[in-house]
Amino acid sequence: METIDIYTDGACSGNPGPGGWGAVLKSGPHEKEIWGSDPQTTNNRMEILAVIRALEQLKRKGMTVKVHTDSQYVQKGISEWIHGWKARGWLTSGKAPVKNADLWRMLDEIAAHHTVEWRWVKGHAGHPGNERADALARRGVEAARLGSLF
Repeated sequence: METIDIYTDGACSGNPGPGGWGAVLKSGPHEKEIWGSDPQTTNNRMEILAVIRALEQLKRKGMTVKVHTDSQYVQKGISEWIHGWKARGWLTSGKAPVKNADLWRMLDEIAAHHTVEWRWVKGHAGHPGNERADALARRGVEAARLGSLF
């Protein structure tokens, strides 16, 4: 079975402020770019939402996926921290509610349908997939600033 590579990024102007997310999906010779915006959000929410929206694009369950993100928050959150959050009823180790729990739950649910490898890549370091995802996320920020929602 072929592996699907997904490159994601989120961006925000101000934090909170207008935000955008972007993703590039690659499977063999096929590529798809997606992006969206939110008029009032945070960078971390856009980072998570980029992965959710990308995984939603997959037409079948049981796919093998490599998610490339420049967000350690996303990479560590979904592969390490989430187990403790779930065990504690979506509370941090300090007993505070987990930030963005709504999106973490969505991501956990959709990722469970696939075999996902979570890869961190250094942002703004010339990685082509990450640079493309970043450009799409910035397009989303501009759309949010202009008041158009996608």
